[in-house]
Amino acid sequence: MTSVESPEASAELAPPPPFSRTAPRLRSLTEVLAETDEKMRTGRAAGARVWPTGFDTLDVALTGGFRSGELVLLGGPQGLGKTAMALQMLRNAVSASRSAVFFSYEHDAHSVLERLLAIEAGAIAGSDGISLTKIRQRFEARHSNAHSMLERFSNATGGAEAIEALERYGDHLHVHTSSGLHTTLDEIRATVEGVVRQESQPPLVLVDYLQKVPVADFSGSEEERVAVVVEGLKDLALEYQVPVLAIVAAEKGSLVAGKRMRVNDLRGSSALAYESDVILILNDKYDVVAKHHLVYHLENAERFRQWVVMTIEKNRSGVDHVSLEFRKRFEQGRFEPEGRLVEEQLIEERVFRE
Repeated sequence: MTSVESPEASAELAPPPPFSRTAPRLRSLTEVLAETDEKMRTGRAAGARVWPTGFDTLDVALTGGFRSGELVLLGGPQGLGKTAMALQMLRNAVSASRSAVFFSYEHDAHSVLERLLAIEAGAIAGSDGISLTKIRQRFEARHSNAHSMLERFSNATGGAEAIEALERYGDHLHVHTSSGLHTTLDEIRATVEGVVRQESQPPLVLVDYLQKVPVADFSGSEEERVAVVVEGLKDLALEYQVPVLAIVAAEKGSLVAGKRMRVNDLRGSSALAYESDVILILNDKYDVVAKHHLVYHLENAERFRQWVVMTIEKNRSGVDHVSLEFRKRFEQGRFEPEGRLVEEQLIEERVFRE
């Protein structure tokens, strides 16, 4: 896992590879046909590149995963695991020989490392893998005979194997410790260009989170600022032919127990809904199942709390208004990747509460 060079340093690197959008903006259809035919004759993909998320049922619904040029938004209530799920998607991409860059406005690079170790240990050893809490305790221990990460985690279930896995793909996962004051769209663009040149392949881009991206010398409303940011991220996705996954925050008024969050509950919802290609909304399953599943089957309550519901609110490339569910493994900062369609009836807003 590497840190990204500054834009000034990356500017001295070689020109961008052919998958950058360097072609003229205005072309005849004949030119497009010839270019597509040339790609097929030389064994290259003629359509969009696809980045599987590693969440099986989601990839089926998205007909493979995230696509080049797409802006994907992931929203939901605070504390429901949006960052965990997005980081798990990045881990799945780089472990499948792709590259990724993470603009983290919320966590420093070491915190990201801790989370990735827990995710990897869970992928290797299942629910028995070392927990995120224990990983942090081992890093924070001041007196230990272990003088390397491998020694410190050698007796932890899945720990040593997790470190070895991170070492295998770490060069291709780039963490940018971002600032709500300084990491503007221009900084994001320059950094992505540097990663494209370094990797010689387009990366999956994660922004955590969208409303934190500053706009220099801007004096408009937050809704207007969000519109500028979301338009800029969409342009970035198209220009470099990368998928951009952006976590989005909810309006404070929507953070109410028993309420099902939808697109219009996100901050700057009108611009987000218009510019994005895919919108994924997470909700706690307990909060969004219909009343009769709780009143007549009280044993379901605790079981439902162990699952998160992901609704595909928008999908320009496939089906939408589909609800999937994934089991939480928050002790490891992750979700079980084998999801399923939600069988229970869901509601807009639950009237029954404890």
